[in-house]
Amino acid sequence: MNEQNIEDIISALYDMVQDARALPLGADKCILERDKVLDMLDEVIAQLPMELKQARTIVESRNELIGQARREAENMIRQAQEQADKLIAEEAIYVEAKRQCQEMVAQTKNRLADLRRASNEYMDDALRRTEEAVAMSLEDVRDTRAKFKSLIEAQEKRSEAAGEIEA
Repeated sequence: MNEQNIEDIISALYDMVQDARALPLGADKCILERDKVLDMLDEVIAQLPMELKQARTIVESRNELIGQARREAENMIRQAQEQADKLIAEEAIYVEAKRQCQEMVAQTKNRLADLRRASNEYMDDALRRTEEAVAMSLEDVRDTRAKFKSLIEAQEKRSEAAGEIEA
């Protein structure tokens, strides 16, 4: 089977079930190619770790973004402090430098808080979407398996009933 993402595979499974030929006297039961369905389910199972790896990559990206923001904030604070030290020569200049330094520190803290909040929201949203996709995939796989099992059981019952009629 060629490389497809989980949503495509589940969609293909859904289409297979929807387009499958109905059994006589059983409109809610159908015939599917067992090997094909099993291959598709194996593909879904094989790709789940890849989805989880993507989630881990998102977490790492978030941590890197926070680290970068922290380094940027520290650089800005260091620059502000250096600028303040240079302006200490005269009292009026010192007062103004101190004010600017405090303003830069406050802006940096606000920016860091904004970046942290934005990265946390981004991470939460990405993890939520991944969690929903994985949950939907798992639910679809479970539903398909249940339908498949009930189809097999119905076929076996019909085979047994047909055998009893012939006897």
